[in-house]
Amino acid sequence: MARCEVCGNDYGMSFEVHAQGEVHVFDCFACAIHRMAPICEHCSCQVIGQGVESGGHWYCGSHCARAEGVQGIVTHV
Repeated sequence: MARCEVCGNDYGMSFEVHAQGEVHVFDCFACAIHRMAPICEHCSCQVIGQGVESGGHWYCGSHCARAEGVQGIVTHV
């Protein structure tokens, strides 16, 4: 068993996320999202889906990126 780094729960089905040379341990996806998801620099929501990154800045979508002055961002559906 391993202890979740967010909530501290010592859970038998915890899991590891390997990212950028570090190992993180979580007991559920909600804790993993809380710790790992970037924050939109315009509306402050957690970017859980397909966000937009421009120049090291994260946005939840093209609307927020454009609202912050990012040029050339297009949403394709």
